[in-house]
Amino acid sequence: MPETIIDFYQPSEKMYVATDCLIFGFDEGQLKLLVFKRRVEPRKGEWSLIGSFVNLDEDVEEAAKRVLAEITGLENVYMEQLGAYGAAERDPGYRTISIVQYALIRINDYDKKLVESHGAHWFDINEVPGLVLDHDKMLADGLEKLRRKARYQPIGFELLPEKFTIPQLQKLYEVIYQKELDGRNFRKKLLSLNVLIKLDEKDKSNSRRGAFLYKFDHKNYQQLLKSGYNFEIA
Repeated sequence: MPETIIDFYQPSEKMYVATDCLIFGFDEGQLKLLVFKRRVEPRKGEWSLIGSFVNLDEDVEEAAKRVLAEITGLENVYMEQLGAYGAAERDPGYRTISIVQYALIRINDYDKKLVESHGAHWFDINEVPGLVLDHDKMLADGLEKLRRKARYQPIGFELLPEKFTIPQLQKLYEVIYQKELDGRNFRKKLLSLNVLIKLDEKDKSNSRRGAFLYKFDHKNYQQLLKSGYNFEIA
């Protein structure tokens, strides 16, 4: 049982704290966003980011992890805080501040039936319907943060299968940046980072010759990260 929480600040006005999650995934060559139909009034039934109110005995980060696990069944997922959204009139339901997190998941890892049971749906990033409240602003800010982050850290590996080809990784960065990248330069920069392990396996789904599969070298990456290494890829 949680300890009783004593309110030393009475009779100060109250407000809610919520957490909203930008859950990005990568599938079929497209960056996608997971959204669901809002379950409460006002604007019940409209498309919304995955979110929830933060419980009194719960850290904001733990609330975000709870929401992610409830909707997708995933735990120990890369998640980072995007920012706080606290405009006084942002939520017509009541005065509410939202702390937004963004998460990167491998779409093939999540529990599809669990997601469906919550009425959640994946949309290609360029086809996301209009979202409630200020969630469109959150999405725009999240995409900008993702692009900045991807420029200096290889976060794209969080979205790919454990084994992947360099063309698959290039496609991921192209959809993040929304532009084409020169294949030769991308490969050269990527291999120079020394964070890939080449495997004796090939993906032959797109050609008879096939493309070699790679894995992400987490150990070497952590060592380079501590040394202040610049991971700029594109």
